[in-house]
This record gives sequence, C-alpha cells and structure tokens, in this order.
Amino acid sequence: MGIGWKLTKVSLGVIRKEKSLLLLPLMSFLIIGIAWAVFIISIFWTIWPSGVFNVTLFVVGLFLLYFFTYFVTTFFAAAIMGVAMIRLNGGDPTIGDGLRIAKENIGRILAWAVISATVGVILRALAERAGWIGRIIAAGASLAWGILTYLVLPSLIFEKLGPWAAVKRSGSLIKKTWGEAAGGYLTMTGIFVLLGLVGFLFVIIGVAIGTLTAILVMFLVAIVYWLILALFATAAQGVLVTALYRYATTGQVVEGFPTGPLGMNY
Repeated sequence: MGIGWKLTKVSLGVIRKEKSLLLLPLMSFLIIGIAWAVFIISIFWTIWPSGVFNVTLFVVGLFLLYFFTYFVTTFFAAAIMGVAMIRLNGGDPTIGDGLRIAKENIGRILAWAVISATVGVILRALAERAGWIGRIIAAGASLAWGILTYLVLPSLIFEKLGPWAAVKRSGSLIKKTWGEAAGGYLTMTGIFVLLGLVGFLFVIIGVAIGTLTAILVMFLVAIVYWLILALFATAAQGVLVTALYRYATTGQVVEGFPTGPLGMNY
C-alpha cells in the first residue's frame, strides 16, 4: 500500500500541474451521455407508435452503443496518456498534443474498441442468461480480462502494436510490475471511494434541514460533486497507467516512485 500511495501521489501531482487534463474526461462523458440519451429516446419513439419491441433492433443498437462508448472512452484515455507521458518525460504538453496522439492511433483504438465491446457484450449476456453461476463466471472473467489488459492502451499507442500483440505485451508487463500495479490501483480506488462518501454528507445535511427545497438542492450539490470527482478519478487513472507503463518498459522513475521491483532498492 505504501508503494501504491507513492504511485497515486505521482499521478495526482501530474494532474495538479496539468489541470487541463480534466477537460478530456469531461468531453468523453458529454459525448457518451449524448449517445446514451439518443439511444434511449430512439427506443421510446420506436416502441411508442406500434407498441412492439423489436429485440433484434435493440440488440444491434445496444452493441453499436457499446462499441461507440468503448471507442470514445478509449480515444480520450489515449489522449490523457499522451499528455501524461510528455509531462512524465519532462515536457510541457497541451491538450492538443494528447488529441494528436490519440488521432495518430485511431485505427488501433477502433480495433481495440471492437474487441472490448464484443467481450463486454458476451460477459453481460452470460451474466444475464446463465443464472447465478453465469454471474460468478462473468465476474471472474471480467476481473481476469481487466488485469490482463490493464496496460493494453499504452502498449497500443506508444509501441504501435496491434490489439492482440498489445494484450500479450500488457500481460508480460503486469507480470513484471504486479506489486506496483495492484498497490497503485487499490490505493487510488480507495482514495476516491472515501472521497465519494463525502458526497453523502450533502444529502444528510439536506435531510437534516428538513425542507423539500433543501433536500433537492443538496442532492444536486452531491451530484455535481460526484461528477467532478469522477473527472479527477478518470484522469488520475489514466496518468497512473501511463506511469506504470513507463516504469515497466524503461525502468525510469519520477518523483515519488519506488525504485526496483516491488519498491526495493538493489
């Protein structure tokens, strides 16, 4: 956990220096939110005139939405990693630099989005149609897939690898740095979960005041707080993955990073 805390501090330090990084997850959230709104409205307007639910059309639309969601998420995550890598290497990046790096790798990002969306749909179908056993299997498979592919995106954009080669590369790098990866992920997740709990204080204050207006206002404040926290968490996670990848591939460390495998000096 000590190593993870150091990794987390480095990631948050990069965001402190590059506050514009928060614009990238914001753009991602807005685009994905609009896409889901269009999908839901389309379903409503398709069913409402006839009262008939077209399962085939729904499944096709859902897969396309999954694909678009994965693509947008991956594209902006790549942009975050591009900015983070330049900063970790001592440069002075801009948001434009991150978007440029993402655009240069758009073909690989598209390919990876197809694979990610397909895996996501398969696991969701397994969880929904195979009972509790299917849910357990899907949860385990999802966890294993997440660990295996944790460093896929930096392998794609910085080494120009294809999707499956990047999966193999990610697995190899995670095997080398599993301590740092686990410590950083768990510590950062824990920090943001604890910060997220603070949002409930706003709701409690509204309930304590007792008026409907106070409850609604404080609930709205909590939602805004959670959205802002989500922007920080998304950007910080992208920086952490980049820093881990840089450490695993070059052995170079930055301020706050441990030296040597598992943080041991030798």
